[in-house]
Amino acid sequence: DGQDINGDGRVDVYDVIEMRKLFVGTGEFTEQIIDVSDKNVKYIGRNIYDENSIAWLVQSGSAIEFNVTGKSAEITISGDDFIRSDEKYRPRYAVIVDGEIILDEVLGISEKTVELFSGDTSKTAVVKIIHLSEANNGAIGVSRLKVNTDSPIPVLPTAKKDLQIEFIGDSITCAYGVEGKDQYESFMTSTENFMKSYAYLTADQLDADYSAVCYGGHGIISGYTSTDEKETDNIVPDCYEYVGKHKNYRIPWDFDSQKNDVVVVNLGTNDHTYVSKDIETRGIEFAEGYTEFLNTIHEKNPDAYIICTLGTMGGTEEFPYIEQAVDTFKKESGYDKIMFYKSAVQTQSDGMGSDWHPSEKTQKNSAYVLADKICQALGMESNQIGIDVAADAEYSAVTDDTANMSDYFSEWDKSYHITTVTGGEYHHSVQALVSGIDLKQNGKYRLSFQIDTSEDMEIPFYIKNEPTGEVIFKDVFNGTGTKLAYETEFDNSTITSDVQIVFEMGGTDNSRVSIHELKLVRIA
Repeated sequence: DGQDINGDGRVDVYDVIEMRKLFVGTGEFTEQIIDVSDKNVKYIGRNIYDENSIAWLVQSGSAIEFNVTGKSAEITISGDDFIRSDEKYRPRYAVIVDGEIILDEVLGISEKTVELFSGDTSKTAVVKIIHLSEANNGAIGVSRLKVNTDSPIPVLPTAKKDLQIEFIGDSITCAYGVEGKDQYESFMTSTENFMKSYAYLTADQLDADYSAVCYGGHGIISGYTSTDEKETDNIVPDCYEYVGKHKNYRIPWDFDSQKNDVVVVNLGTNDHTYVSKDIETRGIEFAEGYTEFLNTIHEKNPDAYIICTLGTMGGTEEFPYIEQAVDTFKKESGYDKIMFYKSAVQTQSDGMGSDWHPSEKTQKNSAYVLADKICQALGMESNQIGIDVAADAEYSAVTDDTANMSDYFSEWDKSYHITTVTGGEYHHSVQALVSGIDLKQNGKYRLSFQIDTSEDMEIPFYIKNEPTGEVIFKDVFNGTGTKLAYETEFDNSTITSDVQIVFEMGGTDNSRVSIHELKLVRIA
């Protein structure tokens, strides 16, 4: 963002000239002590600036970022009451200089000094200090900067980005256990890393600034419960309007300080532990609570596009009630910049984090999908990276006059089954079609699926432009009588839309072919 350097009430080329003057060194190096404030650093996420000139990074991913010029620089890091917690539950943070993590640790002392860089010649570095664990386990404080510099203004905030996204969620958004060794490992802040959360990765992919409001175990009408009782102490709507939930940080948040273009709501996983025990009654209660929260979000972010999601760790029974809440909100508010979609679902093959939470791979998959959804919502062009472009494809089958078959598509696991009575004379006498796929020109894609068919059955398949018939990839699958996995990569140089995958399974009587887990993902 521009700054009125010369004080004439305008931001223009003359301010740029004055800015350049500030960066011209005097040649006389002195040690300067500079308090961290919004005048010299960019705040990312929710924070509190206290009477001791300490900026407290409260939420997951809350950070400061700045440019610093000098021969050397160091910063003071502070801890709050949570540093006296058990070592497993103390706040974790990282210090990043010019894109390299120079420190990543769980904080166990009230104050420490961290050297950012040192040398014999002056340099300008980009520095970021980020809170990696969640607000449930304390905040990270940053205060004094000490710089050996000859610059009149050695510390300046980095520029704000064009897009601002807020993420509202639970432990999934916090990246709970993303670095855990497996699902049997219990929670520790040392395995919680917001930089591996789908939220951080989405913002990074879209080159956006972000803010997160996320608490493990929290929901919309009920937090996680192992009984039949509603857990009302752990609900996000009660603390959304504050910097943090803890009494030290329960200060009203200034929504105008970071105006959001998009607000993502990823809640309901913990509600599921309560709602699922009586879905017909409690589902309605959940929908009503969700609608009420949407009204609050819209009130605080009147121009933001709201994107609701759920499903990474289950909770599919709640989908209709979220859709109901979205529809009710649209009707009552007259605001239609809102959507709901199903999150990328974790699988055993992608690994598991601590306590059955999403792995790093699952978090990445979620980020790819969400980034694509945000592009759709805002009318931006998506690069499709990591997106299964066949996820919403339509399955159908055709035969010529010599063949007879029946087909069935399972919505539950997205599998397609074709039973052939009379296979006809040729391979193409029976064709399974996967249609409605769009590709990016000059993109590289990975095609994968599992197919179950009889032994020695030969199935040619290819990818083509449906209107023109142009084929961009073809191969042959040979059945073994068991379910086998297939995977290949190919380049697309021409086709951009109306793409179809064609499996030819004619020529064999009394056969059954099942296609499972078909994915077509852009990888470059």
